[in-house]
Amino acid sequence: MFWTVRDALVRDKWRAIPMTLGAVCLTSVFQIVQNTSWGFQPVQDLGSVKAVDPFWLALLRTPLSLFVPALDLPVWGALAQMLLVFGIAEICIGWWRTLVIGYVATLAGTTYARIGIALGPEHPFGLPVSDRIVNDTGPSAAVVGLAIYLCWRYRAYLTGALVILAMIGEVLIKNNLAGKEHLAAIATVMAVCVVRAQWGPVRSRVPLGQGPPP
Repeated sequence: MFWTVRDALVRDKWRAIPMTLGAVCLTSVFQIVQNTSWGFQPVQDLGSVKAVDPFWLALLRTPLSLFVPALDLPVWGALAQMLLVFGIAEICIGWWRTLVIGYVATLAGTTYARIGIALGPEHPFGLPVSDRIVNDTGPSAAVVGLAIYLCWRYRAYLTGALVILAMIGEVLIKNNLAGKEHLAAIATVMAVCVVRAQWGPVRSRVPLGQGPPP
């Protein structure tokens, strides 16, 4: 993975990750606009997802919700995550696969929030009713899902295990909606990996020591 990314950046420099740069710029714009007196509500209307919303409305807002920074977290963290993980993914698997995996992970988290609230706080995988109004935006679920997919694609199993352990530790330390959504994103992307390994193209995984398949 390192050599794939290095070669692409040496050859094309920033032209290697146009989608990632566009995503970082869009996230920055949303951050600036939502912190103005006139821009907060329009940003919420375009990209704010909550479990209390009708599911069809959440689906409509999901494409932009990935680029709306969470209100309770520093925006530089979201921008750094996107630049690093989205950039590596765009180089290694292409921009459209990056978006597909990112949205699959994001939708997994959004769907889980509704299931978790329905299960209730007494269930090990349940959520309290108060989480139904939590603003559920940002790229974190997509970042985690992409990290797992890349680790599988390049057989970086130790790194993938460390990512999973870190997300489990997050839930144990701070048992909140975001942490459990990350686990839902991981489980969903791992299921995608299993399906591709069983029924996908023969070259869907990269042999050790080689770059991505053409």
